[in-house]
Amino acid sequence: MIFWANFLLATAKIVHIILMVYVWIIILRAILSWIQIPTPRSVAVLIYSLTEPVLKPLRRILPPNKMGGFDISPMLLILLILFVDSFLVKSLSLYAFDILRKNTWSL
Repeated sequence: MIFWANFLLATAKIVHIILMVYVWIIILRAILSWIQIPTPRSVAVLIYSLTEPVLKPLRRILPPNKMGGFDISPMLLILLILFVDSFLVKSLSLYAFDILRKNTWSL
């Protein structure tokens, strides 16, 4: 059971890191859309291809033209990611710590 608890903790950490990296990619995309920074075209294309499949469905729900031309889909996506991070990662971690706590009492 200790092996399973450590596996859950490691999985929770990896999921947390992936989610936080994706949040920073979304923030970088928003910054690149606001200002013209001379970035290599391949970097901009990579950022666009990583974020557009997730942002596009959100734009169908809240189109920018109905929000005064302001695209709030990146903010909404970041909030959703933070919710998933808080819910999923903390649940996995708490479950793993609960398993470890129960196993340390039985030793």
